[in-house]
Amino acid sequence: MKQKVKRTTLSEKETSETGPLTSIFPCSESKILDHMVTMKDFDYSISDISRISGVNFKTTLNVIHKLEEQEVVKKIRTVGKAMMYKLNSDSSQAKSINALIFEIAKKRNKMFIKQN
Repeated sequence: MKQKVKRTTLSEKETSETGPLTSIFPCSESKILDHMVTMKDFDYSISDISRISGVNFKTTLNVIHKLEEQEVVKKIRTVGKAMMYKLNSDSSQAKSINALIFEIAKKRNKMFIKQN
């Protein structure tokens, strides 16, 4: 009996429905970074980031703490018991990630225009 092999690349449909970084690096960190960079003018709680990016809460919590240690994101304020996080616009790493996401999105748009 043949075993099913798990697919490691995203299909064209999945790629068009995901963020730029996730289309190349399909992992939780990419989903969260896609969201944080795309919505960089707003702050979000861990629950919001988890729900919007489609990553479970515990993973989101761990990723945000790692990104905070690297100064890619920062705590902005507290609303009730929830800490609010935002992309750190002063961070050179955040600027580089933002530039990478922009370049990937630009390339995807060019490819989309050529196909249609």
